[in-house]
Amino acid sequence: MISGIQSSGGSVPAAMPAVAQAVAAPVAAAPKVAAPKPVEIQYDEAKSRRNLQDAVSALNDQMAASKTGLGFSVDKSLDRPVVIVRNTETGEVVRQIPTEVVVRLAHSIDDMKGLLLNATT
Repeated sequence: MISGIQSSGGSVPAAMPAVAQAVAAPVAAAPKVAAPKPVEIQYDEAKSRRNLQDAVSALNDQMAASKTGLGFSVDKSLDRPVVIVRNTETGEVVRQIPTEVVVRLAHSIDDMKGLLLNATT
């Protein structure tokens, strides 16, 4: 039997002083963490659109000079860039990113916005 334990809980066995100190030590309060302050993001849509058009023009000029048959454009209704790889001799579209199916699907979804969501309610 372990000596030194009293039923009233007054003493701790001599073999367990570290455990007794850990149990008896008060629990430190967790440090308070403040929420980050909100950051105001400034976005100029017109400037972004101009930058995209400038980049597309520069890429097309560069591709025309190298005669690679790679063309870039921006879909007007989706306002997204589209990459088209063409055969320079025939003009045939070799590859389009995103594919024509995806572009048509996006156009269809864009056309149905008014039917799915009534902006007045």
